[in-house]
Amino acid sequence: MKAEEKIDVSVVAPVYNEEGCVQALVEKLHEVLSTLGRPYEIVLVDDGSRDDSWRVMEALSHRVPCLHLVRLRRNFGQTAAMSAGFHEARGEVVITMDADLQNDPEDIPRLLEHMDTGVDVVSGWRKNRKDRFIKRRLPSMLANSLISYITGVHLHDYGCTLKAYRREVIKNVHLYGEMHRFIPALASWVGGRIDEVVVNHHPRTTGQSKYGLSRTGRVILDLITVKFLLRYSTGPMQMFGKIGALFGLPGLLMMFFMVLGNLSYHLFGTEFAAFLIKRPFWLMSSFMLIFMGVQFICIGLLAEVQARTYHESQDKPVYVIRDIVTSTC
Repeated sequence: MKAEEKIDVSVVAPVYNEEGCVQALVEKLHEVLSTLGRPYEIVLVDDGSRDDSWRVMEALSHRVPCLHLVRLRRNFGQTAAMSAGFHEARGEVVITMDADLQNDPEDIPRLLEHMDTGVDVVSGWRKNRKDRFIKRRLPSMLANSLISYITGVHLHDYGCTLKAYRREVIKNVHLYGEMHRFIPALASWVGGRIDEVVVNHHPRTTGQSKYGLSRTGRVILDLITVKFLLRYSTGPMQMFGKIGALFGLPGLLMMFFMVLGNLSYHLFGTEFAAFLIKRPFWLMSSFMLIFMGVQFICIGLLAEVQARTYHESQDKPVYVIRDIVTSTC
């Protein structure tokens, strides 16, 4: 395919230790995409795999058309790999999916049909998910409810990688940390219209899952960051002012009661006033501990803003590419 030829659809799939299924994935994608009647490309991003995934992908590039391979120098994580895929993709519509074949390429035409209705992001919903309930589905249900409530973008399945984005929306979304799961919320922030469609989900047949409960803490921290970016990134004083009022007003009330107690003790000698005067240590200690916690949260949020300023002002990506291989169509 010529570099200047327009591409309608790009499929981006991060790959990490998926040598057992990457060939089947590419063949299935090519089978489905070739029936669309639209120019397309398949972008696979090897996120520092330690198995033979890259060797299999290179072999496929010699016989499968419209395949674009990107190899990162080490394992940067799924968010960085997806960001690399977005940067390399040339399609007007960018579709993301997992490389483990739990997402079904047959759902791609359905996502594109919903895109044709004028929406900017179509998110897949694994309504009949084929994962363990306690370890995967239950935490996911709780996380989806929490993310929907905090971000204001209500989706049943934020964790589903199978999504479709318009290029003009996704190019304005910058990804860091574990934020690939929050892309619909970030896209909504830049004015994107969001839709959801039920998609198939298959049990994993090869390899091992890269997800677990260990990611919960990072997801919660990133959710706090997303909430800050969605609402307070252009006016942080709105947030810090509310926090200051939350702690400053009780502090003023406590000072008022301490002064009142001091006066009452000297004037009336009441037992309550004596209690306030003789035990200021406990009051001040608890107040200072809470205040220190708020300070650390504020420092973390300010550091997030500073990190984005650093990266975006220099146009510095969060990944380093090792090799790029493209096959002709």
